[in-house]
Amino acid sequence: MTERDEASSRPATLGLKLGRNATSPGNVTRLLHLTVAFLLVAGHAALAAPCLFESQGEGRVAAIVDARSVRLDDGREIRLAGIEPTATTKQALASLLTGRGVTLRSADDTPDRYGRQGAIIFAGEDDASVQVRLLAKGDAIVSAEVADKDCAAALMASEAEARRQKMGNWADPSAIKNAESADDILAGIGRFMVVEGKVLSVRQAGAMTYLNFGRNWTRGFAVTISRRVSAAFEGVGIPVKSLENRRVRVRGWVEGNAGPRIELRLLGQVELLGANEPTGVRP
Repeated sequence: MTERDEASSRPATLGLKLGRNATSPGNVTRLLHLTVAFLLVAGHAALAAPCLFESQGEGRVAAIVDARSVRLDDGREIRLAGIEPTATTKQALASLLTGRGVTLRSADDTPDRYGRQGAIIFAGEDDASVQVRLLAKGDAIVSAEVADKDCAAALMASEAEARRQKMGNWADPSAIKNAESADDILAGIGRFMVVEGKVLSVRQAGAMTYLNFGRNWTRGFAVTISRRVSAAFEGVGIPVKSLENRRVRVRGWVEGNAGPRIELRLLGQVELLGANEPTGVRP
């Protein structure tokens, strides 16, 4: 888990078309499974090809600033887009990038509020991005901020394989929190976490929709979804209400006081889990 970085994320969209009965439980389940399967298959098929956005320049890495930023020899500070760091990210970055020439790729080179340029980084002649290399070793977590579907697929596929192999961060059972353990999640307030569990109820209060994972709505873990993001789910044929009684994996920044909350801002922050997949450990 990582300390919170205040840099904003950009919305993502999925271009999926559905038939007349798309909102039935069976079709919603199939759609979500197909979406995840598409991400995984596309990621494996295009591991060396995705994320080839327009080049935003080249340079040589002079220093590793922190677990998600590097400084080039021309003074530019570059933030690695699409990932959140783990305890091992900075060391892994140093091994991959110190002193090496890199190519920066992104759809936009506008600096963030801290003056950092966000980019997918390619080292030397490597066809796979540094982000993919880190994720494949379990040295980073997908942030779900990348909007390009092929690039997002490659990142998610690399993380999924590392989880299956229990590589790096995923060797620790507590890397994935159990949604029933609200106090354990709340202890990580202000940090990026991955949480798994069953959505017990879906409730709307004003402009906000809540996915409740506990029976005590005040103290239990919940995911909050704004009206705008709810509309994005509707736009791809997945009514938020259809997630009730589903087992999901959610990622994001933990907030809250009495009970922990993760705000869902991007569709990629939530994945449907199969019935036989184990849920995160309880302390």
